[in-house]
Amino acid sequence: MKKRSEKQTDLETLKSELARVSTVILTTFQGITVEDDTKLRRAVQAVGGNYKVVKNTLAERAGAGTSAEPLLRDLKGANSLAYTSTDPVALAKALSKIAKDVPAFKFKAGIVEGRVLSIAEIQQLATLPSKEELISKIMFLLNAPAQRMATALNALPRNMAVVVSEAVKAEKFGS
Repeated sequence: MKKRSEKQTDLETLKSELARVSTVILTTFQGITVEDDTKLRRAVQAVGGNYKVVKNTLAERAGAGTSAEPLLRDLKGANSLAYTSTDPVALAKALSKIAKDVPAFKFKAGIVEGRVLSIAEIQQLATLPSKEELISKIMFLLNAPAQRMATALNALPRNMAVVVSEAVKAEKFGS
């Protein structure tokens, strides 16, 4: 059993973490093997997130006054939290991959930027491109016109040289 001071420290730690995050996904872990749990934790950490199995009362108290409060109110059953302050899409993708591999792992609900999400919305979030992919696409779109312009400008002297060369071969220039 944990001492009261340890429980208070756990509460304060979780509360401060939940106050800083933009995304919290509520899941159930019942029936997951230790090996699958380890994979899950590593996958969440790899995308900059945290994963914790929490007691319902601890989660509810820690969520009070944070954006996760509506999600963590009146919890029932065995619950775990995955949360991040970075990329919600990356977290949703990591969790979705685990959910496909481990049938016992299930989504309950989530909250992103203060908006509560259903299970279907979490799965839709997982299908979106990541922040890095979106930045890459935007950079490509911004770069494409400049590339076309450079190609067109480089083509002018080359085309001129070809025309002059053909004219010389055809003896179009008088001597």
